[in-house]
Formats: sequence, structure tokens, C-alpha cells
Amino acid sequence: MNTPIFDFVRSYAASGGARLHMPGHKGRSLLGCEALDITEISGADALYEASGIIAESENNAAKLFRSARTFYSTEGSSQCIRAMLALAVWNAPPGIRPVVAAARNVHKSFLYAAALLDFDVAWLWPAAPSRSICACEVSSDTLEEVLADLPSPPAAVYVTSPDYLGNQINLPPLAQAAHRRGIPLLVDNAHGAYLRFLPQSRHPLDLGADLCCGSAHKTLPVLTGGAYLHVAERAPRSFAGNGKRALELFGSTSPSYLILQSLDLCNRCLAGSYPDRLARTAGELEALRRQLRERGWAVLETDPLKLTIDCAASGWDGFALAQKMRRGGVECEYRDRDYLVLMWTPENPPEDFVRVRDCLGVNTNSPLELPPLPLAKGEQVLTIREALFRPHETVPAGQAEGRVCGAPTVGCPPAVPIAVSGERIGREAVELFYHYGVETVEVVAE
Repeated sequence: MNTPIFDFVRSYAASGGARLHMPGHKGRSLLGCEALDITEISGADALYEASGIIAESENNAAKLFRSARTFYSTEGSSQCIRAMLALAVWNAPPGIRPVVAAARNVHKSFLYAAALLDFDVAWLWPAAPSRSICACEVSSDTLEEVLADLPSPPAAVYVTSPDYLGNQINLPPLAQAAHRRGIPLLVDNAHGAYLRFLPQSRHPLDLGADLCCGSAHKTLPVLTGGAYLHVAERAPRSFAGNGKRALELFGSTSPSYLILQSLDLCNRCLAGSYPDRLARTAGELEALRRQLRERGWAVLETDPLKLTIDCAASGWDGFALAQKMRRGGVECEYRDRDYLVLMWTPENPPEDFVRVRDCLGVNTNSPLELPPLPLAKGEQVLTIREALFRPHETVPAGQAEGRVCGAPTVGCPPAVPIAVSGERIGREAVELFYHYGVETVEVVAE
């Protein structure tokens, strides 16, 4: 597959011309990549008005993902999440305040989009409490109940799959329930860009999603910030037609051409041997999961490129286990008191499997009996927009009960809010603040 962006930039770098344009480094080496870092000069196309090499590369990506349109982002899935929601809100019937039915484990960029676009949220809660705010298993029955209670159809149904721990939602029944009512299904697939290239695709586009994002940089060989916004063939035509406009609304006018080149080169990888390498890596990681379970570790069933250890069920504190692995030369993706997450790709060498197995060794600890976490269903007393844009004050977490949440209070990762802006903070939320080590909370000033 051709690589028009990379080829153009490489040719320009070799030309030796005078760079009397941005950026200020003028192609001179400080990091070593400056010669390939350009701006939107003649021939380089423009990300949000793409008609040349960027449009050609995005079309290559659309063919690989079997989408109606695929758009590039150099600002991660956060930009794509906001754009997805803008497209859904713009597509909603006029004259009715827009509502999005969303699984509660949203990334905080969803809340910022709600504030900027000024829509309300009908939360989809899990049927039973879990031991992580990252997880939110939503059934089609739950979705049907929420949709039946709304006075009019929402602008979209929105879920996260895979979530930060690697849990995947059963998307086809949700898609069917939404589509019966003419509602588009939006999926935050930030952690699953690779799922299309498994021997049997598990990608949201192939499971019923109308729009989805994918953080290419998380699971594909792409520089940090590279992401996709995918539009399905089944989606309303306005989604493809307005995709660039929605992305531009939330994006910089100075996109990184280093990131664009990496997205462009990734197309060639995906069209080549990468799917075979991916299948081998997934198989090797599944073998490692089995070995670790045989050695006494509680390992979750997750998406194929994650290894998630249930620390409590293994008799460990997650922070202590992360320190143990760091001493063994292994840096994890995420850890909290209950879980530890390791992420693989085909770029991990074979010795990484050996190192993790040797570092963990045989586990002889007894499981810790921990109750599930409470569901913090706070009363919404202000819109998300009102709460985020009003003056805030910071209070100790223990003094937050009864106050109105001003801004999300969980860091990234996992960036999943405990209390949502505009909600009155209840006892359950305070318990979760303590559980996740949140010491202070931004609340609406009184």
C-alpha cells in the first residue's frame, strides 16, 4: 500500500530547500526527527480540508477498516470522542434538548464534550456493582429500559469497549436495540484499534457501531496522539459529510506531520504482515495467561492484547505488585488497589513474555475478600455545562458530601469520573474518592 504523506515529507526533507516557514527548528536536529517535522506547506495538504496526500492516506485507512470514511486525528481519541458526539447532536431532531444514553464508565473527554455541546446524559449503569469504576457491563435489557423511559429518542447510544481493564461489551444486541429506534451507536474503541485485524474481526464497525474512535497509538505502531474517527457504511450520511468539520471544531490548526506520517506508514503495516504478527502475539499472550493462572494468579478474560491481573483475587495490593514488577524491569500500563494492566503488541520482543513470567513467579498468597464498590448515582442538579463553567472551589474529599461536583476528579489513567459535573456528591462517591486515593475535589462554589 502506498504512503503518500511519508513519501512527500521524505522527498521534501531531501530537497535541501530553504525552510522559510514554520516550525522554528527549520529541520535542524535536536531530537533527530526535525527534518521530517513540517507544516502545511504547498503539496503537504491540510488535515481539515484534505484533498491531496492526506485524503489519499485516509482513503487507504478506510479501505483497511472497511469504513465509509476514516479521518485522522493527531490529538488522540479525545478529539475523536468530541467529534463523534458533535455529529450525533447535529443529527438529532431540532427543537428538543439533546440527550445521549451513555454507559457510566465514560472517559472524561465525554464530559467536556457534554459541556461544550450542551447535551444531557441518561446514564446506563451496570446490572450489578463491580470492583472497578473502569468496568460497566451494559446489557440490551438495561438499554431497552432506559430508552423506554426517555420522552424521546436520544441523539445516540454511547459505550466504551474495550474498557481500560480490557472488558469488551457484547455490541450486536445494543446495536440492534438502538437501530430499531433509529438511534446511532457510538463506541469509544480507543483501546481496540487493532481489533479489525484479528483472524476474526472484533472491531465495533463490524459489530454494529455507526461511529467509533480508535487510538492507533495505543495498540498499533503509531506515534502518541495518532487516532482514527471511523464512520460506518450504515451511518447517517451527514456523519461522513461533516466529519472533518466536527474534528476541526476541537482540533489544533497545527497538526503534527510526524504523527500523520506514522498513521500513513501504519497503513502499509496493516496491509502487510501485521495481521499475522498480531495473531501470533495474541496466541502467545493467551498461553502466558494460562501459565500464570496455573501459577496461582487470577488473570481476567480480556481483549487479546491485555493481560489484566485481579490483584485482590491474587492476594495482592495492586500498588505493591506494580512495585514488584518495576524491580523486575517491567513497567505496567495501569494499576490501582485492585487491578494491574499490562499491554502487548507485536512490537514486544519474546523476552518480554519471559520477563513477566519470571517476575511474577509462583503466587502463594490467599485471595483478599473485598466487597464490590458502590454505585455513585448522584442527583443531577445542574447541567454538565453549567457546573463546569461556574466558579469552583477545592475541598477535601471528606467534606465533599452534599456539594455539587464541579469537575471530574480522577486522573488519567483511567480518566473515568467518580462524580459527574452537576451531580450532588453522595456518600457512595466519597467512599470511591477514598478508594482511589482522591484527596481533594472540585465543587461548584457556593
